[in-house]
Amino acid sequence: MVTLKILDVSFRYNSVSALENVTFNVDEGEVVSLLGPNGSGKTTLLRCMCRLLKPQYGAILLDEEDLSILKRSELAKLIGYVPQLEETKFPMTVFEMILLGRKPYIRLGPGRNDIIVVGKVMKELGIEDLAFRKVSELSGGEWRKAVIARALAQEPKILLLDEPTNHLDLKHQVEVLKLIRRLALERNVCIVMAMHDINLAVRFSDKVVMLNQGKIVFCGKPLALKPSIIEKVYDVKVDVLHDRKGLPIITVVE
Repeated sequence: MVTLKILDVSFRYNSVSALENVTFNVDEGEVVSLLGPNGSGKTTLLRCMCRLLKPQYGAILLDEEDLSILKRSELAKLIGYVPQLEETKFPMTVFEMILLGRKPYIRLGPGRNDIIVVGKVMKELGIEDLAFRKVSELSGGEWRKAVIARALAQEPKILLLDEPTNHLDLKHQVEVLKLIRRLALERNVCIVMAMHDINLAVRFSDKVVMLNQGKIVFCGKPLALKPSIIEKVYDVKVDVLHDRKGLPIITVVE
């Protein structure tokens, strides 16, 4: 079984501590949500995991292999990263954008296998009809699926998503999160996503990691979340109820 390990990761922006001794595991097929207020370290942690930032301390291991020693081209075959915000400056079709995910495998030009992989990914995500649409013409939900498809075209073992439901309406939020959950199970990838909506996170995650001021306050199953933990992190009074399936529903107490 593939296991992603984050071990004692610490990071500072000059004199400001953003992460402090962050440690947790992600197993293949597992979806882990990073929760916490703005500035708690969620995005910084994702950026450390994909090596856009270099932790001052700690290590990130995949099957006991330290990812910091890998070449960028090798890392790109293991980790797919979907940032929160992204601007496309060049006019291109959805197919062309997803094909960019094959860059780690392409030498002189895209080959037959690259085209096949892109086609399979588009079919898997149900966006084949968007293939020749310009990315500038996509709706928010279509754009999110397209950038996730680009990451999947890398055939990664780890998928990192920063606010995958950002700027989406409720229907498309649920649609994207169902897709992420299905991809984790069908592709056996380790998925870590930063989330703001606690209720959506607990519904679609196997595990939640709550951060506050760069430190882990809680790490475990969503059912183990207690009001005292949430109140400590968000500084607001809450109740934790449960639906018919036993899943927690967090409500604010006025």
